Order: sequence, then structure tokens, then C-alpha cells
Amino acid sequence: MRRIDELHLMYPFAGSRMMRDLLRGEGHHIGRRHTRTLMKKMGIRVLYRKPNLSKPNKAHRKYPYLLRGLEITHSNQVWATDITYIPMAKGFVYLCAILDWHSRKVLAHRVSISMESDFCIEALNEAIQKYGAPEIFNTDQGSQFTSDAFISVLTTHEIKISMDGKGHWIDNVMVERLWRSVKYEEVYLKAYSNVADARCQLKLYIDFYNHKRPHSSLDKLTPNEFYYDQLPKQKQVA
Repeated sequence: MRRIDELHLMYPFAGSRMMRDLLRGEGHHIGRRHTRTLMKKMGIRVLYRKPNLSKPNKAHRKYPYLLRGLEITHSNQVWATDITYIPMAKGFVYLCAILDWHSRKVLAHRVSISMESDFCIEALNEAIQKYGAPEIFNTDQGSQFTSDAFISVLTTHEIKISMDGKGHWIDNVMVERLWRSVKYEEVYLKAYSNVADARCQLKLYIDFYNHKRPHSSLDKLTPNEFYYDQLPKQKQVA
């Protein structure tokens, strides 16, 4: 599964057939059905538009994408979130992060052994408690983010809801860039011994990412520095 994750980062357009062929080319004996099962278990979504062959869940409302053509100029204007698969020495966990789009700052995160919505809601509540509410919150159409419990947190705080087009990765590109940094600078260099170790090491990396790692796109500032520099003046915390 770790190799599938690595190949997915390199070739995000690879579906189960191509992924099977890539793995076979490396000497792994695996069929397409098993490849598809593993990709589904890992929460991997192929990054291209494809026909919607499934009926929408009427209980889960889908919202329009609000970021197209929008100029994002300050912190807390747009937040985004997603979930990614994190391999360990044995087994795996899932990481959810809440990201400020303008500054790239990770506002909150949670690690879970399942893809239920609870850990995403915990991260969202922590981010709002620490930093206030954003103007817009962007997610994909995953069931964790379209659930009544998750949506109710956003509507309670009068946050505008934006959702990516189905299978359209570019709509949430900032989170995809975060995952690439997390995987190549942290996860693939480690072999977490258990869930507690994964939580500890990921927290250390995210602290480094926020407070120590300069970004060329942020005028060589760290995400934390840029976040506070770019807050609207009336919202800056002393």
C-alpha cells in the first residue's frame, strides 16, 4: 500500500488499471481488482474528471464551487480541508488537516484509524476555536464533509460552503501541495511504529512546517508568519 501511495503522488492521474501496470512493471504480482480495492481502502481519488456513474445521496447536499475566479488576498478568507492516507511500519492511519489557503498554515489536524467524520469535525472545531471563522470553507465531496454533522458546524458559524467539482483535484490544489510536502519530507522518511508514534511525529512535522519552513511563494516567510502578516487589521490578535 505504501508503494501505491508513492506512485499516486508521482502519477495522480493513474487509475486502477494503470496503477496495476506500474506495480507489475516493478515486479509486484497484483491484479486490477485487488489494486482497486487497496486504492479505495486508502481513500485515493484519481485526479481527473470522469462521468458521475453513481446516484447522489439525497441526504447529503452538494454545494457549488465558490473559488473559481476569486482573488484570495488575506488570511481567514478561505480555509480548505482533505484527508490523506499515512502508511506505518504495520498498518496505516488517516490524516485530516484544516489549511488556510492564503498562508498555507495548517490551522488544526487530526489522525484517525478510520475515515469516519468525527476526526474531521474535531479538527474543524479546534481551528475555529483558535482562529475564528473563515469567510469560505472549501472541501471535496467526500461523505465526511457533506455529512450533516460537518455541515452544521459551518452553517452555525455562518461560513460559506464551497465544494470541488467531483474528481477535480485542482479545485483543492493547496491541500494537495500540503500532502506532497508531508509525504516526501516526513512520512516516507519514517516507519511509524504505531498510531501514537504517527500522531507524535506528524505533530512535530506540522509544527516545523508552520513555524520553521520558509516558502518561496510566501516571500520566504513561514506559513505562521505570513498568516499573521496577512490578517485583516481589525482581526489581528495581539
